Amino acid sequence: MLELTPGERDALTAFLQELVRIPSPSGQEGAVAGRLAAEMRRLGISDVRTDRVGNVIGRVGAGCGPSLLFNGHMDTVGVGDPAAWRRDPFGGEVEAGRLYGRGAADMKGGLAAMVHAAGLLLRAGTPLHGDLYLAGVVQEEPYEGLAMRILVEEEGLRPDWVVLGEPSRLQVRRGHRGRLELRVTARGVACHASAPHLGDNAIYRAARLVGGLEALAGRLSRGPLPHGSLAVAGVESTAGSRNAVPDRCTLYLDRRLAWGESEAQAVAEVEEVAHGEAPHVEVEVTEYEAASYTGYRARQRSYFPAWELPADHPLVQLAAGAVRAVLGTAPEIGLWDFATDGVYTMGSAGIPTVGLGPGEERCAHSTDEWIALEEVHAAAGVYARLAADLLG
Repeated sequence: MLELTPGERDALTAFLQELVRIPSPSGQEGAVAGRLAAEMRRLGISDVRTDRVGNVIGRVGAGCGPSLLFNGHMDTVGVGDPAAWRRDPFGGEVEAGRLYGRGAADMKGGLAAMVHAAGLLLRAGTPLHGDLYLAGVVQEEPYEGLAMRILVEEEGLRPDWVVLGEPSRLQVRRGHRGRLELRVTARGVACHASAPHLGDNAIYRAARLVGGLEALAGRLSRGPLPHGSLAVAGVESTAGSRNAVPDRCTLYLDRRLAWGESEAQAVAEVEEVAHGEAPHVEVEVTEYEAASYTGYRARQRSYFPAWELPADHPLVQLAAGAVRAVLGTAPEIGLWDFATDGVYTMGSAGIPTVGLGPGEERCAHSTDEWIALEEVHAAAGVYARLAADLLG
């Protein structure tokens, strides 16, 4: 029976507390990466390395046969206003069976459970006729799929299956919508603010545009589920000073893509609204560029395709079977609302991918983020069972 002993559950809890207590905002995952690699080695995983972008990869198996990759990101979003937290966001406090702190649910809980699942397989002596890879990846929060693309395309590790440990309450997730980030720039004419009639205020142009974008968002929301969506997520303006009329105002849009919606289609819809509401407007797909904690610089366009694995796919059914064997109940098979590294693994690379992780989806990015330790412990058993079923 692949089940953690009481001592192993305590060790998993302590490890998760340590991970939560180490801040790891995107691009600054180095300390967590070191602790993750050390825990893999402590559990008997001898093949552990760090790749060029800073992903930590451990391997259990003989180095031949099919391969399964457990994916978990090491980075977290920021804390926001610390005063809004009732608990220390980096305290790893445990109360009434819940562990609190930034990243507890999204997704250090799943990552810790995956590592201890590999330790459980080793301790039980479970034979694997293939390889289990554990990947703690970087920079997932600002750019889903970036680290996995580097791991597959530049490091040469292409698994046969991928399991994402993002929070799902240990229900099976078989896909989610895509995402596109757009920058819409309205240009005006600068002048002294004491004589605004001599210029053309770019903020006023952008304000007119916002109304049209709100109407477009309303039309998108009336489509069949899961439908596309659009939100204005950021505003910037430039002017020579606070007493000058701004000559540029930029809106940042979060556009979620339903199945069948293309990047070109989404851009064209926004361009139609923009050019109808305000002239001299530019619509562009943004680019993400940043250096990892290893110094590796990556650059990519902010387009993330939708993906979906059929409900009757063997990987989906085996994941559901592993949950049923450990928890005694059949899991819900559904879709995530948020985006994950699956945008690359399944959306771009076509590698069969499922999502399965401890934690409430609603806790991700929230103040007083928490995770139920019972779910974390159960997740380790579910992951071990799934690996044994796929590779045994």
